[in-house]
Amino acid sequence: MLALIAVALIIASRFFSPSMQPVKDRLDGFALGFYWITDLPNRFNNWLDDSLVSREELLEENRSLKGERLILQRKLQQYATLAADNARLRQLMNSAELVQDRVLIAELIGVSPDPTEQVVVVNKGSEHGVFIGQPLLDAFGLMGQVIEVNPYFSRVLLITDASHALSVQINRNGVRAVAEGTGDLYELKLRHVSNTIDVKVGDLLVSSGLGQRFPVGYPVAEVVSILHDPGRAFATVIARPKAQLNRSRHVLLAFSGQRNEGRP
Repeated sequence: MLALIAVALIIASRFFSPSMQPVKDRLDGFALGFYWITDLPNRFNNWLDDSLVSREELLEENRSLKGERLILQRKLQQYATLAADNARLRQLMNSAELVQDRVLIAELIGVSPDPTEQVVVVNKGSEHGVFIGQPLLDAFGLMGQVIEVNPYFSRVLLITDASHALSVQINRNGVRAVAEGTGDLYELKLRHVSNTIDVKVGDLLVSSGLGQRFPVGYPVAEVVSILHDPGRAFATVIARPKAQLNRSRHVLLAFSGQRNEGRP
């Protein structure tokens, strides 16, 4: 019925003269109302389709969105890890430019399970030219030396191992000493330091090159504590390694042209 009235109004509007235009405009507005009313059933059906969604569909959509969120979070975490790795690699390459010797980039792939030794495993071996006694560094300082070589991996003794010792010198004045490992990743101890030796907290210790084990000038540690005991002939000097022994993953194997065999 409403549709017939709307059609009749459209046909009648064709016969109105221009003087009747205001009346025609009102009739057109009236016809528009009829169009809107006749479309109500279709609008109602669309509203039902959008509103009456089953609970199962909502739950499924919610599960899907949660899964997508977890995937995106995982990717974001991976990107953060990659960014951190890239920053560490840039630091490593910058330190490689400061090393006068030829270097080989390696990666730590294991740590010794023996709590009495501080040994790590790197993914380079004799097939890559690695040799026993070869120095290992990270972006901040000397880490240790190779003690065992296999074709595709090598074992490295860290400078903080209780069995390790190396000759160092105070960078400020050239005074030499021997730095011993204590079994603590954060601590080295200087052997037989006289109470009269010029050493200060904050002094940088570098490799002296004596013993032909390590080239001269590699950063080793920083003096953090000096204890003078009047009852003893020697002072107790504690230094903290410059290398990040418990954090570095990408490292450098330095080639100094010397191939020393045997364990220190």
